[in-house]
Amino acid sequence: MRKSIRRLALASTAFFALATGAMAQQTVVWWDFLAGGDGVRMKALIDGFNKEHEGQITIEGTTLEWGTPFYTKLQTSSAIGEGPDIATYHLSRIPLAVDSGTLSPITDEELAAVGLADDQFTPAAAEAAKVDGTRYAVPFDQHGLILYYNKAMLAAEGYIGDDGLPKGLDGMENFEAALAKFTHDDQVGLSMPTGDRYRAVYSFFGQQGGTMFDADAGGFFPTDEDLAKLTTATATMARWVEKGWTPKQIESPAALATFTSGKAAFFIMGNWEVPTMTDLNAKGELFDWGAVQLPVLFDKSAAWSDSHAFVIPANAGKEADPEKRAAVLQVIKWMDEHSISWAGAGHIPAFNAVRDSAEFKALKPQSDYAGFAATAVFDPRTILAGPAAPLGDAWTNYIVPATSGEIDPAEAATQMRDDLNGQL
Repeated sequence: MRKSIRRLALASTAFFALATGAMAQQTVVWWDFLAGGDGVRMKALIDGFNKEHEGQITIEGTTLEWGTPFYTKLQTSSAIGEGPDIATYHLSRIPLAVDSGTLSPITDEELAAVGLADDQFTPAAAEAAKVDGTRYAVPFDQHGLILYYNKAMLAAEGYIGDDGLPKGLDGMENFEAALAKFTHDDQVGLSMPTGDRYRAVYSFFGQQGGTMFDADAGGFFPTDEDLAKLTTATATMARWVEKGWTPKQIESPAALATFTSGKAAFFIMGNWEVPTMTDLNAKGELFDWGAVQLPVLFDKSAAWSDSHAFVIPANAGKEADPEKRAAVLQVIKWMDEHSISWAGAGHIPAFNAVRDSAEFKALKPQSDYAGFAATAVFDPRTILAGPAAPLGDAWTNYIVPATSGEIDPAEAATQMRDDLNGQL
């Protein structure tokens, strides 16, 4: 305990020295998994930070392959003390990272030293950054499932309100009526990749108030009622497929093309496709479009969500460097304060000051769906959750086939529960 208190005191002293210019220049080794448009934007942020902090702190960035390769390399490197000083991470994977000893806790005092606190972030993300009350990450954004729409199609059928946004879509009966209305000839009501349907199913499960995991109550889907809610959510998507309102089997590129070619009124996908739509529209290759939160089909608003966040690897056996840690926290603060540029990728800033700013509110369609940050449904807090983890395999093996009519929804829900509980 005395050693921990001393480390915190040293870190605070180091930060003060950094702020007053009394600290030697620091090089912060950075790893991320960001490619494509996300990678371009993050590279610009890193360059901006380095330019602003020339002679003080330099970020030395490396981008690794997304998914299992990134998380495996970070875990193994941290275990031998060869990990980076800072890394990007998905909050859904924090429980697994903590279980494997990959991450270093970040205390309230350390955040306070750079002027940060939990109440400056969206509550859902701030909570997801912790395990058993201990913080292991600082949120950067929230990204989740949203509803893209073709404005002309909706306006022609009276689904656009005076505010220019969709209306009359909440409630299962209303939304399914819209899907049916827009499905005819070679057009469908909804386009969505088959492999990503589990995110919609999880959103609908969340809209029913379902509990996916409770360690103290039996693990996954702890009650028959929770299992029934998963069955209902799965059966909803299966019904849309059976009715022909959405294609039975369609890959991501084709699903995107179906919407952008004007052959679907709606497109359900993550907000990461916003740059694609924006770029096509700017080139005159896409109709007038928009994006909003998912319609409320059950009891309350909810949508699958995750967060990119910043973590500090534990780096076992490596001597603690308070000055380096202070520099890392300075990097984290700066990135969150400048996350408006990250919002250009469709992500919702987790930092309240940026999300509440006039600049963000003027950003469309991001500000039209930003409300999902308050109703987000994160993966359950278990070591099986997160990208490239067993939970994703279970969705793919049971629920996705059930949405295509290959497995009975109730049977798929039971098999998924039993499989996951068997891995605990």
